Amino acid sequence: MKDIIIVGGGGFAKEVIWLADDCSRKVRGVLDDSVQTHNTQVQGATVLGSVEEWVHYKDCEFIVAIGSPRTRRNVLNKMLTLGEPDFATLIHPSVRLSNTVNVEEGSIICAGSILTADIKLGKHNILNLNVTVGHECEFADYVTVAPMVAVSGNVILHHLVEVGTGAVIRQGLELAEGSMLGMGGILTKNIPERMIFAGNPAKKLKEIVE
Repeated sequence: MKDIIIVGGGGFAKEVIWLADDCSRKVRGVLDDSVQTHNTQVQGATVLGSVEEWVHYKDCEFIVAIGSPRTRRNVLNKMLTLGEPDFATLIHPSVRLSNTVNVEEGSIICAGSILTADIKLGKHNILNLNVTVGHECEFADYVTVAPMVAVSGNVILHHLVEVGTGAVIRQGLELAEGSMLGMGGILTKNIPERMIFAGNPAKKLKEIVE
């Protein structure tokens, strides 16, 4: 099995290094564009250099441990301009998921999460600690779901959606591309593109300007 290199040297990278260890995967090191971090340690792993230096480690698999969906997408696009890296998928051993759950490359599912039946997760998703996902949900690429989120059945999360800690999503709803449900939000209606909803019940807070 190939060694893993963690892309991104922030706080979530520390958690992913721990996750990789629990998955019995060896971490070769970390890549991060912050020059001041080079040759320092992140949770015992050495920061080997900048992101574009992945090309020197083609014998490894990579996992992008960056919580922000947009930043994660941008870093991945930067890597892909230089070639075709192999991406790992990390699912903590404590995660419960049925044999009808499909998880695509580069995704991270942290400890304590439960995914039930007929679920599709796209590429480079992050499901943090103790997330529950109900039947027939579909998550596109670059989705981030924070800890303790409850997603009911038949929910669709489009590209670049972010769901804050402790949020709850009612069955059958859709979060459009680039939208966000804030921490603790209770969602009872669909969210349009690039809109932030928050509160109980969740209401429109503001538009995301890119």
